[in-house]
Amino acid sequence: MLNRLPLMLLSCLMIGTQVNAQRPKDTTQHVIINRTNSPDQMNKPYVIMISADGFRYDFAQKYHAENLLRLSGKGVRADYMIPSFPSLTFPNHYSLVTGLYPAHHGIVSNYFYAPSVGKKYAYTVNAADSGWYGGIPLWVLAEQQQMLSASFYWVGSEAAIQGVRPTYYYSYNEDIAIDKRIETLRNWLQLPQERRPHMITFYFPEVDHEAHTYGPESPQTAAAVQFVDKSVGKMTAMVDSLHLPVDFVFVSDHGMAAVDTASPIPLPAIDTSKFIISYEDVLVQLYAKDPTYVRDTYEQLKAGVSHYKVYLPDETPADWHYTRSDDKFHRIGDIILAPEYPKVFSVRSGSRIKPGKHGYDPRQVPVMRSTFMAWGPHIKKMKRLKPFENINVYPLVAQLLQLIIQDPIDGKPEVLKKIIHKTKH
Repeated sequence: MLNRLPLMLLSCLMIGTQVNAQRPKDTTQHVIINRTNSPDQMNKPYVIMISADGFRYDFAQKYHAENLLRLSGKGVRADYMIPSFPSLTFPNHYSLVTGLYPAHHGIVSNYFYAPSVGKKYAYTVNAADSGWYGGIPLWVLAEQQQMLSASFYWVGSEAAIQGVRPTYYYSYNEDIAIDKRIETLRNWLQLPQERRPHMITFYFPEVDHEAHTYGPESPQTAAAVQFVDKSVGKMTAMVDSLHLPVDFVFVSDHGMAAVDTASPIPLPAIDTSKFIISYEDVLVQLYAKDPTYVRDTYEQLKAGVSHYKVYLPDETPADWHYTRSDDKFHRIGDIILAPEYPKVFSVRSGSRIKPGKHGYDPRQVPVMRSTFMAWGPHIKKMKRLKPFENINVYPLVAQLLQLIIQDPIDGKPEVLKKIIHKTKH
């Protein structure tokens, strides 16, 4: 039988339950000096890539996001976008800017263990540590081709990935008011041409926060959608006043589900002398200290399964792209536990289960679907697009900026190429 440790001790051994420390708040702008746009890049278009975390595919219409609906009506809006598995924040934000599935870029969850280096990753602690991030993010691609970039937050933007950060960036914090952030965006776009960023990322956390805390159907979530909508309206009005060729790409990382808070699934008894456990409400991964432990533990878990599924890495659904052969950085667990919607896992007795969650298979749970909109001088007015995977946003933005993708990616340029005006810039 599997040994059951006392709950308090078990929670201390989890990845994802023991990390409560807040990173120091840093509200200063970081600037990499001695960089300039090349003469060719100074004449290229601009892209502002906006993410509203947790902005489910139907939220714009459900909560009457008038600005977003109006602006995307002048460009394109997808019926929905398909997040990568797992439909969590860090894996998907990084897929959006690398064009790679999580198993290929290395951020396989918000919390995970890397046996190859014997270290744990927690998004609250390791966000700025460059060694965790594979692929070539859009800002790195731009900087490598002597086009300046800027980031008002994005997963990976604080790390020196391949030794490169955006020319202008902020460490993540939520203390900078939206009007100040939009003013900073204006200042970037009014810099002299040789120092003006062309690739800009901008992130909103509000919808995710409120939907987690109060649920996706709550007045608080509706208010957060309205906040994002009004802010995007302010941002686009400001950009319009500058008369620059700016294209907007508005995305979200995942959707949001109302879950069963009354009867969460207790974490199965796991022998922690044999496994390191990476725990999240909607995904549990077990990393064997000795591979000979895997088969027996897997069989015992399968025998006792209730309201969740148990996988070995090579048994996962093909469209997850989450197998051992996909696992470029060897960070996927030896055993994977995935709850069946609307169930979630819980190991902390008495703790409140938040009513809004994400992380489920986006092809099986429609409310995991995310948002895609785009508008601007180089975006055709096509109204609605059929659903597509979020890995295809990367080649779209690269094409808008006329950047050359040299390394292999999972995204395919032809998926969204049709929305771009064929004009000379």
